Amino acid sequence: MRNWSWGLVVVLNFAFLLRICAVELRRAQQTERISGSAGDVLEDDPVGRLKVFVYELPSKYNKKILQKDSRCLTHMFAAEIYMHRFLLSSPVRTLNPEEADWFYTPAYTTCDLTPNGLPLPFKSPRMMRSVIQLISSNWPYWNRTEGADHFFIVPHDFGACFHYQEGKAIERGILSLLQRSSLVQTFGQRNHVCLKEGSITIPPFAPPQKMQNHLIPPNTPRSIFVYFRGLFYDVGNDPEGGYYARGARASVWENFKDNPLFDISTDHPTTYYADMQRAIFCLCPLGWAPWSPRLVEAVIFGCIPVIIADDIVLPFADAIPWEEIGVFVAEKDVPSLDTILTSIPPEVILRKQRLLANPSMKQAMLFPQPAQPGDAFHQILNGLARKLPHDRSVFLKSGEKILNWTAGPVGDLKPW
Repeated sequence: MRNWSWGLVVVLNFAFLLRICAVELRRAQQTERISGSAGDVLEDDPVGRLKVFVYELPSKYNKKILQKDSRCLTHMFAAEIYMHRFLLSSPVRTLNPEEADWFYTPAYTTCDLTPNGLPLPFKSPRMMRSVIQLISSNWPYWNRTEGADHFFIVPHDFGACFHYQEGKAIERGILSLLQRSSLVQTFGQRNHVCLKEGSITIPPFAPPQKMQNHLIPPNTPRSIFVYFRGLFYDVGNDPEGGYYARGARASVWENFKDNPLFDISTDHPTTYYADMQRAIFCLCPLGWAPWSPRLVEAVIFGCIPVIIADDIVLPFADAIPWEEIGVFVAEKDVPSLDTILTSIPPEVILRKQRLLANPSMKQAMLFPQPAQPGDAFHQILNGLARKLPHDRSVFLKSGEKILNWTAGPVGDLKPW
């Protein structure tokens, strides 16, 4: 009986897929511009709207760290490196700090890697304290505002909380010395201690050229209904289960491992990028943090992202209409994922695909080398420009101090 039921499901949904693919082929190559203010924001040009001063730091904070481990250039936290390189030659850069709207401190806090290539954030707070002590001692600009006109790239799992496990990140909180600064971070979750008001949420780094090299013909039929490759359990860090991904990934596996509509596995085949381009829906569940590079990959490859991460704050949400291009599924509703996705009308799916085909949408998710108009670098600058002018209240009175330099765990106070 079970086999007969699954067979019926396969036949019905194969017909559903054929309906979509048939219409898709008739309307191949069509794109749709984002309507309203979001489309205008996405296409904003930040040049002329702000000036950024880049601190010249001793190489131990950036270049020497990168020389020690070049893997930092390709991992998903690499935005801090590429943003530095971009700003050095950007027309928004000013060499005169007196005319700067923003100050940028290029410290590579995620480039301390394990043998497996995972960042160790435990020294990051000490490094950040060290670099802030340096700029506050050698330039007058930090002390004028205690960092309120400074921005930092903090692409860790939980941003400036500097820990990969949520419970410990919450316990740590945002580094006290960054409480007044603007944070540019991949982590985004509403009502969370690791996301301060006014932060700019960005996509994680995904290698643009690598993805470009794996593009397949755009008229290739999307014959996979749901696609996912990745961990469902993290036995090494969560041996008892239930903590990793708040149980959402485990629920995907337990409910759909035998469902023929779901192409899901822990394997990571060489056809991974091609498979995403053959899929209609790509699962983007939370892991240790709400975000992952799958979100970028799904957008680039035109696969509708199915976002399973309650209260997530998505990259450049004022410019990218995530509700229109993606599907949001509450973590508690994962067992109904098949019903939710098969219930979406074909015309809704087609519109999401047309929006995803918009080159502006894809460009905004990438950190290309060299930079290109509308890319993630420019979206960050747009976000900073929209925060101007600074309110006069950010400038401190003579002798006024707000930040507590001795706050935080004792280990963070050790020299770096």
